[in-house]
Amino acid sequence: MYGDPALPPDFVSLPYANANAPKGGRVVFGNTGGFDTLNPFAEKGTPPWQMRFWGYESLMGRSADEAFTLYGLLAESIEVPEDRAWVEFTLRPEARFSDGSPVTVADVIWSYETLGQEGHIRYRRFWNQIDSIEQTGARSLRITFNEDNRELALIAGLRPILKKGQWEGKDFAASGLDEAPIGSGPYTVADFEPGRFIRFSRNPDYWGRDLPLRRGTSNFDEIRLDFYGDQTVLLEAFKAGEISAIREFNAAKWDKAYDFPAVTSGEVIKSVIPNGKPSGMTGIAMNTRRAPLNDWRVREALIQAFNFEYMNETLTGGSQPRISSYFSNSTLAMQPGAAEGKVRELLSPFKDSLLPGVMEGYTLPVSNGSERNRKNLRIATKLLAEAGWTVQDGIMRNADGDVLEFKVLLTPGNLGEGEMRSVVEIYARALERLGIALESDMVDSAQFVQRQQAFDYDMTFFRRSMSLSPGNEQYLYWGSAAAQQPGSRNLIGIEDPAVDAMIDTMLTSKSKEDFTAAARALDRLLTAGRYVMPVWQYAEARIAHRKELKFPEQLPVSGDGIAYMPEVWWYQAD
Repeated sequence: MYGDPALPPDFVSLPYANANAPKGGRVVFGNTGGFDTLNPFAEKGTPPWQMRFWGYESLMGRSADEAFTLYGLLAESIEVPEDRAWVEFTLRPEARFSDGSPVTVADVIWSYETLGQEGHIRYRRFWNQIDSIEQTGARSLRITFNEDNRELALIAGLRPILKKGQWEGKDFAASGLDEAPIGSGPYTVADFEPGRFIRFSRNPDYWGRDLPLRRGTSNFDEIRLDFYGDQTVLLEAFKAGEISAIREFNAAKWDKAYDFPAVTSGEVIKSVIPNGKPSGMTGIAMNTRRAPLNDWRVREALIQAFNFEYMNETLTGGSQPRISSYFSNSTLAMQPGAAEGKVRELLSPFKDSLLPGVMEGYTLPVSNGSERNRKNLRIATKLLAEAGWTVQDGIMRNADGDVLEFKVLLTPGNLGEGEMRSVVEIYARALERLGIALESDMVDSAQFVQRQQAFDYDMTFFRRSMSLSPGNEQYLYWGSAAAQQPGSRNLIGIEDPAVDAMIDTMLTSKSKEDFTAAARALDRLLTAGRYVMPVWQYAEARIAHRKELKFPEQLPVSGDGIAYMPEVWWYQAD
């Protein structure tokens, strides 16, 4: 996207991978909830989310050390013109699907067409940005774009490639547990039992095992996912040795709950993996499609009443700092104070419609740490009165007598068993002082997904991870076109021309400086939009694992993630 790739043409392996890592061993992970489909690319059903990453490949692959660089995977060469109006890929002749058949241009074109028209909603925007896709040689194809968007050439390289022949005469969109799509990745589904487990086996004939991008990765012979009803049972299974590794998100729990015998004996290791990624956003999101949450004053009042300092001390021992914006902890984060320079220039055309705080600067309210939080509650009361809500007989009502009350859609796996429910319970006690009723709406994982896809909630648990290379996915998260589209990831319902314009600018910027300014402007719009009550950030990953699981000393800039654990880990008994 900008500058040159960090790795030379003759690189041996990714810098954070052990090129000589041994192959073998078995690893077991735990998921909460269940699954009802083996097709991670269709809109229908809930698949094991890890499937997309273990069994399927795209034309290009990513290094977790570089934000805006991709390297050839199924493609041996990539060509783009100066204006990036098109991209041409040439396939590697040795590229194979797991059944041994070659990956062809016909498979690639079919995959783009099928995912773009029948696949999950996350694939459809890109399909609408394609003007044409055509074969240009025995192993090559060209994709021409219909808009000026410098990231499209990279996005094109990241679409999963599936086997066309598998789906002849079958309904791809309606597939479920009858079969998994055939991919070209290192793992295939070996066995499964709905609601209990799914087992993946490493393909001994995997075509790409000697590629520099793949050397030292996908080292386990077998990966198994066991499914549990909640995080508490999952942790107990780990303590009992039934699970090989677990990620812990609560710092206080990491210090107190991981002192069981296997840890003290050295059978279980506690590893902390730092990262240089933006904080992203985690917390309780408000559905602005529903009144009165479409009023920024009501949202600000609710944020004022969200007593983070007290919650953090109560639930994590005060050890985890709060998320301050969507890109905090990175160079893409909005800067303190008033907008200046290029950021101000980008926002100025929208100045008459911007919410207070966008241009002047906005920071989340801070309490004194006490449970009462009187100062912030007084501010909240004033804002609610301005919005037409006052306390009548101890209950917050408007002029029509409507009661101000909300439900928060949750599922047990949010942040860990019981943790998000505890946040809501503390929050409910605070809102009760304002005459506002708040309840947890706890449902199973399948209902949670369905309700979110239908935007059927007042508030809901919200998590959006951010990278150092935000791009087209920002349209899915915040874009106006996705706000009313069922199944979209714009859970908040944001419809803001200024937000759309900042994303447009990010994707058409020709310099890193212009891109950074657009990202900082977007961060201002989202943060001052008062859409989420943020909780704590995760600047490091906490992984407890069996001692036989090893990882390289050199860590990727992006830290832990699906491209790190289990991707570059290995099993070593001695």
